[in-house]
Amino acid sequence: QVQLVESGGGLVQAGGSLRLSCVVSGRTFSSYGMGWFRQAPGKEREFVAVINWSGTSTRYADSVKGRFTISRDNAKNTVYLQMNSLKSEDTAVYYCAVQKQTYGSTWLQAPNEYDYWGQGTQVTVSS
Repeated sequence: QVQLVESGGGLVQAGGSLRLSCVVSGRTFSSYGMGWFRQAPGKEREFVAVINWSGTSTRYADSVKGRFTISRDNAKNTVYLQMNSLKSEDTAVYYCAVQKQTYGSTWLQAPNEYDYWGQGTQVTVSS
């Protein structure tokens, strides 16, 4: 059974930083790309960042480029999202997800290209 457990969310002031973590079990973590998505109240889930299976390639949504960094530690089955210079519009529930196919590319950014999801962690940025 594949499980993803996120942590690190919370309340932070605008301009602050948070680091999200997502630990994956039940799948050969090092064979799959990982993505972070977010969903704000009343909005659809949107792509935030993706990293390939080896950690050598990453892509970001334009709205977070230059502020967020995705990384992974395959020895710990963990993917991270470092979020700096947070803005009120970053407020959302953040989800990590595993790509459906092995060794997928960082062009896989649609939610339906991911088959396992974490429970979500709330990030609230106060202005």
